Amino acid sequence: MGPRLRSDGGKMNTPYGLEIIEDCQACRLQKNSFFCHLPAATTKGIDEAKYTNAYPSGALLFVEGQLARGIWILCKGQVKLTTTSPEGKTVIVRIAEAGELLGLQGVLSGEPYELSAQTLEPCQVAFLRKDDFLKLIREHPEACERALRELSHYYKEAFHQIRFLGLSRSATEKLARFLVEFSARGHQTDQGIRFSLGLTHEEIAQIVGVSRETVTRSLTELREKTIISVHGSSVLIRDKAGLLELAAA
Repeated sequence: MGPRLRSDGGKMNTPYGLEIIEDCQACRLQKNSFFCHLPAATTKGIDEAKYTNAYPSGALLFVEGQLARGIWILCKGQVKLTTTSPEGKTVIVRIAEAGELLGLQGVLSGEPYELSAQTLEPCQVAFLRKDDFLKLIREHPEACERALRELSHYYKEAFHQIRFLGLSRSATEKLARFLVEFSARGHQTDQGIRFSLGLTHEEIAQIVGVSRETVTRSLTELREKTIISVHGSSVLIRDKAGLLELAAA
């Protein structure tokens, strides 16, 4: 686990450039997530039990097959959740966003973590030990309801991933669907929709279920058709209608 940050409710800057806020009730990043908008008594119990940490890009929070020792709440940043075959092939199941719970299934089922979780960028993460979390949902019905809602969300995401991998007929269609979905995190400009894609070609390949070479080739084709343009991690969708047409091919 990363270094424990101070718990006086104040803000502090870490070596990773994050402004850390430990007090959930004072957090300005309130989202529709597990920890947000709970009754004050519940939030206070969470604040007293959790450990808040900052992690650099590439840090492993937990690994597939590890005994589930607690749940993690992603306060800031992005985390990739992966599974690996015995032959070493890795699939990125999904990219977790700020506000999501990680490791919930393992804690509730008493089984090892089903996935590995690795930060894609500097992240603020809060950790609750298994016993503390189970006590929380026993004593606070609102927290229990939120946990069930999270499980429902995971089921929906898994179903979507199966459809994405199983029903797409070509690599271009898979990549186009991926870009359309990722663009929802972007913003509209005069030139088109711009968003940041902090993933390597290999990581994109692990999400869409094709080879890295295929991702590189498909992105080149999309650029040559002026459907997208790419500058480093910045992606601009110039022709959304054309991308949607490819995604529905």
